[in-house]
Amino acid sequence: MKRLTLYVLISGLLLSFPWIVTAEEKSKTSLNEEIIYDIVIDRFNNGNQQKSEQVRTDDPYAYHGGDFQGIIMKLDDIKNLGFTTITLSPVMANAKDGFHGYWIEDFYEVDEQFGTMEDLKQLVEEAHKREIKVILEMVPNYIAKTHPISKKTEQQDWIDQDKEINDDEEPWLKEAVALNQSHPEVVDYLIDVAEFWITETNVDGLKIHAADKANQDFLKTYTTKLKSNHPELILLANVSSEVNIDAFTDMTFDLIENKNVQKTLSDVLSTVNEPISRVYDVWKDVGNQHTLIQIDDKFSERFTHKFSEAGRNIVTAWKLALTYMYTTPGVPYIYQGSEIPMYGKSYPEMMYLMQFNSGEPEVKEYFTQIASLRQQFPALQHGDFDMVSIDKGMSVFKRSYQDETLYIVINNDNESRQATLTEIDTKNQLRGLLGDDLVRANQDGEFKIGISRESQEVYIVEENSGINWLFIVPIALVFLLFVGSVIHLSRKQKQQA
Repeated sequence: MKRLTLYVLISGLLLSFPWIVTAEEKSKTSLNEEIIYDIVIDRFNNGNQQKSEQVRTDDPYAYHGGDFQGIIMKLDDIKNLGFTTITLSPVMANAKDGFHGYWIEDFYEVDEQFGTMEDLKQLVEEAHKREIKVILEMVPNYIAKTHPISKKTEQQDWIDQDKEINDDEEPWLKEAVALNQSHPEVVDYLIDVAEFWITETNVDGLKIHAADKANQDFLKTYTTKLKSNHPELILLANVSSEVNIDAFTDMTFDLIENKNVQKTLSDVLSTVNEPISRVYDVWKDVGNQHTLIQIDDKFSERFTHKFSEAGRNIVTAWKLALTYMYTTPGVPYIYQGSEIPMYGKSYPEMMYLMQFNSGEPEVKEYFTQIASLRQQFPALQHGDFDMVSIDKGMSVFKRSYQDETLYIVINNDNESRQATLTEIDTKNQLRGLLGDDLVRANQDGEFKIGISRESQEVYIVEENSGINWLFIVPIALVFLLFVGSVIHLSRKQKQQA
């Protein structure tokens, strides 16, 4: 009886503690720690050099030879850049020239241009060895015009005859037709397809293509069923336009693309003097603020192309962009080739084959540096987020988590700017994590941060270290020895003369 009473008391205490969280809450929190790299398989890397007649590298609308083995070969590079998760474009067997994966002919077969099912399993296994998660893109809205379902008379009610596909807006869907997601058999079929790939490949998650174009009743059933069967499964929602993502909040998506923030971030950082506060305002207006944070993707003009046309420097623009993406709320979602970085204005230019032998080394180095910074400081992953100062094109953001506080300063202005912070305890100091800057309170108790044009810094609040005698004394001794040596040699020369 005493033992039972003790168990009850311990259980009650454990349940009352604030740090006890549900599995779902823990999963949501851990997702903040991810940095995702988006891969178009055919346009990434050719590992198996054997080429079929469908591989025509001079034709932008044909396969270019990227495959699963090519990705395996680059996993170490992906990890070194700081990425913790990769998303793969659709892997299913496609119609002729369906390099992008959206003309599916068989939902249960791997596209032979990418390799075999065993190759895909090896890719997942090798990624997991490096602690990299793998997410597959699912296409529940469409099938190829040549899919067997399209040809069977008895399954014509599986096709949504009323849903039109705009080839001008979405040319990658030119050879596709829409599925009737109101049909119970179609719903069961699509759930079975997802279950097949989850269990067959041991992937960590699924990205649902064009979730905003799906039947919302179907989507709720689809996502709820998958999460019920696989609680740890990561579900991402791709959206094809600037939609109100609050519509997805009653579904079981873990992360949703935010096209409103994406477009604003791209517009602001493509030119000088656009206030970064515009991005914050758009972010704040969104009810669901835990989203994927992007600046471009495989369906839009590449950020590099956009800012280069406006005359911006590659290194400068990408450093500003990555600082915002890696230090503000959400999960960074980077499209392949950004680290090189690559150009491309419209389809299929933004899906060119990766150019591994070109690029800006300084941009790659910054990818690694800013990823390391994000992973080192929990406040950049989980912290509260507020804008505390604006000076034209410069904004200062604050992130706090438990006993850790950081200030992010991004200056998109063509002039140096300054911010004055008064909320910090004068016993503390601000130490720059990117440029080793050090800011202490002045006699009025103010912390004045000055930052040069088109630059960035991340400061951590820490106890004022005062004068660093351990650093200064050795330097002073070396200086005194040097002066003494000069005087000694000078006297010696005079004596000899």
